[in-house]
Order: sequence, then structure tokens, then C-alpha cells
Amino acid sequence: MHLELDHDGHLVDYTIWNQEVATELAKSLDLELTDWHFDILHAVRQFYQQFGHSPATRPLIKFLMKTVSPEINNAELQERFKTGLVARHLSRLAGVPKPTNCL
Repeated sequence: MHLELDHDGHLVDYTIWNQEVATELAKSLDLELTDWHFDILHAVRQFYQQFGHSPATRPLIKFLMKTVSPEINNAELQERFKTGLVARHLSRLAGVPKPTNCL
């Protein structure tokens, strides 16, 4: 699968995203996505569509607690997505632009 990515590895066109695209993007993290992961990624996309920008970590976690599960926290996201860069990697896997506050 050929995906057009920007210099940070994010999709150039977020509208082409689907679960197959997310699975391909997750290969770079050696991550196998489950239904739980896809629930999170769909919520990240919902945040982007609702607010017009990719979320930073704290607003993302608050949004996920309201829309997916009140038990979600940063440590769980780091563990289950195999990354310390939660907002950046979840945005990338969800096919939305890199959050503006990420280096």
C-alpha cells in the first residue's frame, strides 16, 4: 500500500483514512491494532472533526474519558500504543495532522 505522507509521517489527505490505512501506519510501531485501538482512533478523528485541530495529550485524554471510557489514562495509552508520544502517535495513526504543540 502506498500512502502519501508528510515529513512527519502523517497522511497528507486525512479523508482517505480507514482501518486498513491505520493498520499500515501501525506497522512502524510494531503494533497490532485491536477493536479497542480503533475505538480510540475513531475518537481522535472525532476530536479533529469537532474542534478543527489535532489534540494535545491532556485534552485528548479528557475527550477519550468522556467519549470512550472514564478509565482511560495516559499510562494505559502509552502501554497499549507502545509509545511515550501519545498525542503525536495517536494523531498519526488516526490519519490527522500532527498536533501543533508537538516537536
